[in-house]
Amino acid sequence: MSEGRRAAFFDVDETLITAKSMFLFLRHWLEGRGDDGTVYQRQADALRATVAQGLPREVGNRAYYRNFEGARAADVLSAGRAWYAGYRRRPDAFVAACVDALEGHRAAGHKVVLVSGSFEACLAPIAEDLGADLVLCSDPQTAPDGTYTGGVGTPMIGAAKTEAVARTIAGLGVAAADCFAYGDHSSDLGMLRAVGHPVVVGDDLALGDIAREKGWPVLPAAGGRREHR
Repeated sequence: MSEGRRAAFFDVDETLITAKSMFLFLRHWLEGRGDDGTVYQRQADALRATVAQGLPREVGNRAYYRNFEGARAADVLSAGRAWYAGYRRRPDAFVAACVDALEGHRAAGHKVVLVSGSFEACLAPIAEDLGADLVLCSDPQTAPDGTYTGGVGTPMIGAAKTEAVARTIAGLGVAAADCFAYGDHSSDLGMLRAVGHPVVVGDDLALGDIAREKGWPVLPAAGGRREHR
């Protein structure tokens, strides 16, 4: 197989960027509608409670998208670009080592694919900025009038990520053994196992144990700035 016929799959939140895009964007969205932080805090606490209760992350993902019920998708997408334009100026916005790895894959001619439970509003500007070829993400449902219904088709988390990566590998006509994947959380494990070159980002305890057992590389999660190119 030629060097270019490979793909590299990247989780986004706390893998390529140091933050959780969905929470930051929700704050930005609500502030743009006059929230003084009260509504955001209530919603964020409710979302975190799903994790504390041991509920599947997919439950919280579905709850998140109910925040946009009735909003025009075009307005949410526009707000996402405005949010990211501000976010990327942070001195610690990006996981430096992982962005360096992504740029190495691009330089080698590999397909770069973002895989995230976040959605287009957050991910489209990130993908454009980093030069990703494809985005696999959660898909909030829209009504015929172009507004979000509050529902979501498939939360791109856990098993859904693994399945999406496998479908993409097949669709690209590349060999899984020649592909790479980068993730920071134990929910990324299936995606990491789906390729021949898994890379752990950061210090998740469960992933760290597996990385040591399997001899997988581990990248530091330290943040840094990225200049426009």
